[in-house]
Formats: sequence, C-alpha cells, structure tokens
Amino acid sequence: MLIGVPREIKNNEYRVGMTPTSVQEAVAHGHSVVVETNAGIGIGCADADYEAAGGRIAGTASDIFKEADMIVKVKEPQAVERKMLRQGQILFTYLHLAPDPEQTKDLVASGAICIAYETVTDRHGGLPLLAPMSQVAGRMSIQAGAHCLERAQGGKGILLGGVPGVAPANVVVIGGGVVGENAIYMALGMAAHVTVLDRNVDVLRNLTDRFGAALTTVYSTQAALEKYVLNADLVVGGVLIKGAEAPKLVTKAMIKAMTPGSVVVDVAIDQGGCFETSKATTHADPTYVVDDVVHYCVANMPGAVPRTSTYALNNVTLPYALALADKGYKQALADSPHFLEGLNVCEGKITYKAVADDLGYDFVEPTKALGL
Repeated sequence: MLIGVPREIKNNEYRVGMTPTSVQEAVAHGHSVVVETNAGIGIGCADADYEAAGGRIAGTASDIFKEADMIVKVKEPQAVERKMLRQGQILFTYLHLAPDPEQTKDLVASGAICIAYETVTDRHGGLPLLAPMSQVAGRMSIQAGAHCLERAQGGKGILLGGVPGVAPANVVVIGGGVVGENAIYMALGMAAHVTVLDRNVDVLRNLTDRFGAALTTVYSTQAALEKYVLNADLVVGGVLIKGAEAPKLVTKAMIKAMTPGSVVVDVAIDQGGCFETSKATTHADPTYVVDDVVHYCVANMPGAVPRTSTYALNNVTLPYALALADKGYKQALADSPHFLEGLNVCEGKITYKAVADDLGYDFVEPTKALGL
C-alpha cells in the first residue's frame, strides 16, 4: 500500500502523522510511504530523516492526495484537503465530526473511507488513540490556565500555587477521565487547591485512591456544578461523550456570575465545548473574554508541544495504520470490533451513530457499509 503523510496546515499545528521511525516500520512491512516536504520540521525531523527511513519526499500535498491509497494525518482535513480526497481512499486521523457539519458533508461527498482516531475503542471501553493527546491536553490545560490567570493576560493576578501566607488558586476540573486526571496531576503538583466533579462514583473513588486527601472529589449535580464553578479561579472542562457533541454543562448565566478575571479552559472544544460561551480559538489567538471571564478554547492544544505529542500519538496509532496497510481496510476493521468503532464515514455513508444523530444523517451500520 502507498501511504501518504501530508504536512499539517491547521493554524499553528506542528505535529505530523508519522515519524521517521513509523515510516521505517511501514517500509519494513513492504509498503511505500510518501511524505510532504517539511512535514516533520515541527518535531525536528528533516526530509533527509524520512528518506533515510525509506520514505519518499513529495513537493506538495496535492501530489500526496493524488497517489496515496491511505492518508495518515493528525488533525481533521481542512477544506482545501477535503477537496483532494477521492472515492475509496482511506483517511486515518482525528475527525471530531459531531460539531462540524461542513467537514462531515465534505467527507460524505468525497466517497472516502474515514476512520477517526477518537472513536477507536479497546476491550475495556477506553479510547486508546485519544488517550495520549488527552494526557497532553489535560496537563497543558493547567499551564495555559496558570498563564491566563496572570493580570497581563486578563486574569485575576493569582499565582496558581500561592506562597506561604497567601492562599493558592481554586481549580475546578469538570470530568475525571484522562483529561481530568492529568489536569489534577499538574494542578496539585503546582500546589493549587483542586476539586473534581464527575457523575461516576467509581471514577471519583479511583481519583481519591491516586491523589489522596489533597484532592476534593464531588459528585456532579447541577447545584454542585454551580457552587464550585462560581467559586473557582480556574475551571477546566474535560467532559467527553465518545464521538458526540459535548454537553454544555456550564451555562452563560454561570459564566456571568463568576468573579471577574476568572479563567475557563475548554479541553472539550474539539467536540464543541462544554461551556455555553465556548468558541474554538487558535494558538495564534488563544483567548477571548466573555463577562470578564477569560476563555482559553484552543482546538488543537497538543500542537503546541508537537514533538512530545507526535511521538506519543505514533506509539498508539502505528499498529492500527500497519493493520490497515497489511490487510486492507475491510479485513482490518472486520478483524476487530474495537477498530471498527473508528469508522465514521464510508463511501458516502455515516457509520457512527452519534455523528448521524447529532447532524441528522441516516445511520448505516458499519458492517453493512463494508459489506461484511
């Protein structure tokens, strides 16, 4: 199979779909890999590194889309890239379709086979291809939040961990999953006062076991959410419903009632965000203010640390990419019901129910779409 790796073109996105090491593995499996020139420059890998790994360098993205059987990316294809997809071509990347009707429409029209990292599951119900980026984003949310709390950034002028004699910031984390756990880890490490809200008592119990009495765990109800959000200096939204648009848990009224200079970081923004006032931002212009509350809603947070993020992502995506290349997409997906969950669009059909439900498409069972 000919695998294509275009350079990412989303604003300030420096990750790349395959590292030279991953390319070397694919070549060892008997496949060919074509990489767009300078695709790896953001992670410190030159064209020569890809050539040494057995890859071939192409001058433009259009060259890659024109000849590759499978496109491996990091972020969802931008409008110009979607126009280059063709019938029967495999697209393997993050998609986040539920809050993105324009992308969904274009992918349906392309006739491509679109497999989303974020909906592939494992036998425990986890999301193995989303987890490493959730780890990065969760940790970065505290870095970003601490920076936004600085007065020059519009924040309250609070040091997250305080100092002896001065109280630390109150950090509230909504959602105790991978994002939340990593946000808690960083916030406690910086000596903040941290509260997590979740509706799963087992999740809260596990977090208590890990972090001990330093962490306050609260069962999430509307009343509890309002109480803790309104008293927070920094709120991190880490809510996820697999493949579906994120629920708007923090209302406009709650934002308005927060203390001026408070900060919210919406890590759920890829799935539409969990604050009613959220809108996607970029690393070039990461924040905006609503009712004197600073909003950080960058939709590709891990892109700011592309070397760490790319290698972490390739550690988990490579076996799946090799399975697609070795077996072909039909056999690879048929062999694993967990991998099959990643199929979101197949030759003009929506094959992921949450996407179909959120965007008003007819849902087609993935096995039916694949003719299995």
